[in-house]
Amino acid sequence: MDWSYVGRLWEKWASNNVGSSGQPLKAALLINYDPTGPSRLLSTIAEQEGIRADPIEISQFVSFVKRNKLQMETFFIGPNQYLVTSIHESWFCARCLNTSKQAGEGAIVMQTSAFLLVGLYDGSIGSASRAIVAVDQFAWQLGRRNF
Repeated sequence: MDWSYVGRLWEKWASNNVGSSGQPLKAALLINYDPTGPSRLLSTIAEQEGIRADPIEISQFVSFVKRNKLQMETFFIGPNQYLVTSIHESWFCARCLNTSKQAGEGAIVMQTSAFLLVGLYDGSIGSASRAIVAVDQFAWQLGRRNF
């Protein structure tokens, strides 16, 4: 794994897509994830922007993904609880159940061969579309190197 490449790619992508007003994502996480690897290999937070994720919480999220009962359970990231609303081949969308924001909040989760990429956004359908494009762009760049 070329960690320097992943780090540079993340920094460039995050600076253009995460955080400040007008960006498609309010926060993003890159989690090491190999569903075929031995169970003793723990998933870790490789990169994060706009959020301070708790490693125990992230391990619970990874367990949620591994159980693959996406439409039967909810998951937490930070204080927010999410319900999966649509599932696609290598990604899924979720909406926040306990948001205080009028327009709502959501999450896009994409799986590559070595990572789970989580993009969090504020808003509804238009915001979700922009978030999907941003997350997909990073996943595509990782895929070019088989990550």
